[in-house]
Amino acid sequence: MTPGHSLVRYDNPVLVSKTDVGQKKAQDPKKPKKLPPVDDKGRGKTPTQTEDILNSILPPREWEESGQLWVQKVSSTPATRLDVINLQEQLDHALQKRQARETGIDPVRRELYGQAFDELIRQVTISCQERGLLLLRIRDEIRMSIAAYQTLYESSVAFGMRKALQAEQGKADTENKIKELEEEKRQLEQSVLELKAKCEAIEKREGERRAMEERKHAEEVAFLKKTNVQLKTQLEGILSPQKK
Repeated sequence: MTPGHSLVRYDNPVLVSKTDVGQKKAQDPKKPKKLPPVDDKGRGKTPTQTEDILNSILPPREWEESGQLWVQKVSSTPATRLDVINLQEQLDHALQKRQARETGIDPVRRELYGQAFDELIRQVTISCQERGLLLLRIRDEIRMSIAAYQTLYESSVAFGMRKALQAEQGKADTENKIKELEEEKRQLEQSVLELKAKCEAIEKREGERRAMEERKHAEEVAFLKKTNVQLKTQLEGILSPQKK
């Protein structure tokens, strides 16, 4: 599959022969390619050494097309001021074309700025290998920091989702508890009404019984008083002839 357009400047793709393909498969693909040593004694750098450093910093792109293996290495042609201006214009055009967001986390914007930074590393490495390697360290450190921030962000999002689900589950449990308590309250209110009705009935019955007893007591007292008056009259009637 042919790789997509990149802001990094590459040479024309080269068709790899079958012998080269066999040699590439024999190599360990997981073993990282070491950077070639940089001469720090002030001697001039050879084009081969510069190309090796560029290929180590920006590995060649490989793809298969119609059963053939193609390799495209990064360009070792020095950049001019016009190339930098064109790079800026291409970056702005790519941001607009791919509708990258200006703010917030945007993978498209990060990818395009990463390609632009790689192209700047390529341009600087050709003129000064030490400066290019230092920019490489800065790029790798930025990528590690971004990866750490992304992991932290994903962890925080997962934590927030778990808390939201727990809160939702707790909300459902609370709503069920509220319904149970409301039902219990309704039953207790019904019991209170029934007990009030029983109390009123008992009070009414006791009031009627008390009134009946008081009326009966009053009748008995009146009867006893009447009887007492009659007995007193009879007694006085009996005692009166004896005195005469």
